[in-house]
Amino acid sequence: MSDGDLVDAIVCLANRPGSGPAWLLVGVEDDGRITGARSRHGDSTDPLRIQSLVAGRTRPALSVRAECHVLDDLPVLLIEVPVARAPVGTSDGRYLRRALGGDGRPACIPMHFHEMQAMQANRGALDYSAMTVQGAHWSDLDPLELERFRRFVRESQGRGDASLIDLSDVELAKALGAVEANHEVSAVRVLGLLLFGREEALRRLLPTHEVAFQVLAGQKVEVNDFIRWPLLRVVEELLTRFRARNKEEEVMVGMLRIAVPDYPPAAFREGVANALIHRDYTRLDAIHVQWHDDRIEIASPGGFPEGVRLDNLLVTQPRPRNPLLADAFKRAGIVERTARGIDTIYHEQLRNGRPAPSYARSNETGVVLVLPGGKANLAFAAFVAEESQAARPLSLDDLLLLNQLWLDRRLTTAHAASLIQKPETEARTRLQRLVEAGLVEARGERKGRSWHLSAATYRRLGEPGAYVRQRGFEPLQQQQMVRQYIETHGSITRAEAAELCRISSSQAYRLLQKLEKMGLIVQIGRRGRGVRYEAKPR
Repeated sequence: MSDGDLVDAIVCLANRPGSGPAWLLVGVEDDGRITGARSRHGDSTDPLRIQSLVAGRTRPALSVRAECHVLDDLPVLLIEVPVARAPVGTSDGRYLRRALGGDGRPACIPMHFHEMQAMQANRGALDYSAMTVQGAHWSDLDPLELERFRRFVRESQGRGDASLIDLSDVELAKALGAVEANHEVSAVRVLGLLLFGREEALRRLLPTHEVAFQVLAGQKVEVNDFIRWPLLRVVEELLTRFRARNKEEEVMVGMLRIAVPDYPPAAFREGVANALIHRDYTRLDAIHVQWHDDRIEIASPGGFPEGVRLDNLLVTQPRPRNPLLADAFKRAGIVERTARGIDTIYHEQLRNGRPAPSYARSNETGVVLVLPGGKANLAFAAFVAEESQAARPLSLDDLLLLNQLWLDRRLTTAHAASLIQKPETEARTRLQRLVEAGLVEARGERKGRSWHLSAATYRRLGEPGAYVRQRGFEPLQQQQMVRQYIETHGSITRAEAAELCRISSSQAYRLLQKLEKMGLIVQIGRRGRGVRYEAKPR
């Protein structure tokens, strides 16, 4: 690898998605074979000179850390590459980024200007919605859309910014940051076109903006509409189509009838708003809202902003890719001013007896929200409504835990922590509160502790027999079962005891140790999977 190739590879890694450092190993092939790195400075390689080389040949200068190591008697050069806050190029003007090639292998490909803008937006260094649009004029904005914005505020039931209602068109656009103006409008920003642009102006000046609404019945496409309208008009259109297709069931809670929709309107509304607000408007692609037989999918171009991952979606601070656009949606009353719309999506889905939403299909090029449909768990929806009516409203963490306990029947503390995306101490505290409320019971001790729904909860959910199956057997019954198993099969392992008594491996170990201390069984073998327990000879 020449010095030029080395610098190209480092620039490529610096411009990659993600937040942590990357490492370049010179002398190690893609398949892991160690072939060794050549000496670059006489008979050796000087790490400090490598660092100086990279800083001198990159713009802005990139600070890397280089080390030399010996693996399998061959020299290997290790270079730690930090993630760049702004696009990094070579001193002769080449900008490269990391991507998967057509063969599925990592490759360095040219980085275009719009990709540089997207990178800065992902990392909070650029608000694309605040950029001015060359060739756009005040006449490209539609007065009807400005009035639509005012109507959204009036109908938002106090969520919107009422101070905007009485402003003139220019004052309203200026207050939102949609235009640059002193006495007259001097420039129109991307936000102005997105909110108020005429359809012809959007097609001409912002061709990346497009929304698709599709209805799919198996392999058959029943509806396939692509629209390029201002965003508030898009929101209204999608909500109208949603209401026309969304059906409801009813469940009785005391003397009240509670409606349980196929898909919660608030979850759909927030999902659509998030897609419109957080999408990457530098990408030539459409937002896709797809209505399937058993789910709704909302796909938005552009991956998660920097710092947002699947395992911290529920707890990370909101990081809008387009802050000015996000603020406009809040002031219109379309989304919550707390910017925690994802909590609403999860809470509404779960409290209506539906499976939790999923973002698992998201990647660095797009975010995909899946709202599962199908048959609702009406008993669970009624249970949640009863708790709310009794002034014991369930939080999102409570719903996540109770829903998973209903599905999996049993949770460990570690699994509960990953579910609510919080430390185990917080998960244990939340579970203990559910125990105190009579909704959950604990079983076992320390690391072997597990959690399951209480008898009263199973009864309210219409499955009283499930509690007996999950509670399992009392200690004396467990001892008798183990002895009967040994009498029948000659011996038993810890894993077999755990499966037999429906307990954890650590609980099975303590059970077998207790029987051994009682002089009823004896351990055969010292450690590992070969350990078995037999009846003690008389």
